Amino acid sequence: MIFGFAAYGLWGAFPLYFPLLEPSGPVEILAHRVFWSALVMAVLVVVLRRRAALRDLLRDRRTTLLLVLAAATITANWGTYIYGVNSERVVETSLGYFINPLVTVLMGVVLLGERLRAVQWTALGLGFVAVAVLTWDYGRPPWVALVLAFSFGTYGLAKKTAGVGAIESLAVETALIAPFALCFLAWLGSTGDARFASEGVGHVLLLMSTGVVTAIPLLLFGGAATRITMTSLGLLQYLAPILQFALGITVLGEHMPPGRWFGFVLVWLALSVFTWDAIRERRRQQLALVTEAAAV
Repeated sequence: MIFGFAAYGLWGAFPLYFPLLEPSGPVEILAHRVFWSALVMAVLVVVLRRRAALRDLLRDRRTTLLLVLAAATITANWGTYIYGVNSERVVETSLGYFINPLVTVLMGVVLLGERLRAVQWTALGLGFVAVAVLTWDYGRPPWVALVLAFSFGTYGLAKKTAGVGAIESLAVETALIAPFALCFLAWLGSTGDARFASEGVGHVLLLMSTGVVTAIPLLLFGGAATRITMTSLGLLQYLAPILQFALGITVLGEHMPPGRWFGFVLVWLALSVFTWDAIRERRRQQLALVTEAAAV
């Protein structure tokens, strides 16, 4: 539980971290995050002795293709998040991760043909109404939130289908994108628009730290995922957007008109219904297993 709180707490504090990387633009920050993350993950693969597992992974064409999809979607997710935070849309980025569980359920229905219980349909319906209310309030669809939710939902689906370890998968994902990131940084430097070396040593160190900042919560999450129940992990996932939302309306001073509050309340109500139903269903399944074991 401590590992889980630490992982989601760090993710929740990201709105305080990425503005420190300015005046670098969102794409430059994204390129540095991908490149330095790839280096950190390469070191972790060697130190944690995952090279054999990595070679086995790369021999499987289907798994590799799934990780290509994962690499593309996590890059879109990271880039959108950095843009959202650095353009003072932290509250909207938190909305993306609030609605992500609902998007994941919707993708299960559309892509995997899963059937939902009536309570789950109710939660989805509330989620759709909330997005409609927020679209009306913003005067536009909350596209930052929607891109974050759908990109992370697709990323999770690809990772679940691939079924590989967190270290190996992120090592492959960042290695796939790193050459593009490096080419972009080289081009940016050739045009004189790069801010990597023009803002002092502190800025250089901050951009280099993006790899470590990416790896640490991932390792903590991996430690939590192997030690606590999926129900506990599912509840912990709300910690990050709660912290992001709180930072957005307090420390960062983002405006929340009444219509926006109403939309967020509908999202939270949908999540409460969804979480209550998930816990109830898990308990029902556990009781059924216990009863079946006792009968045997």
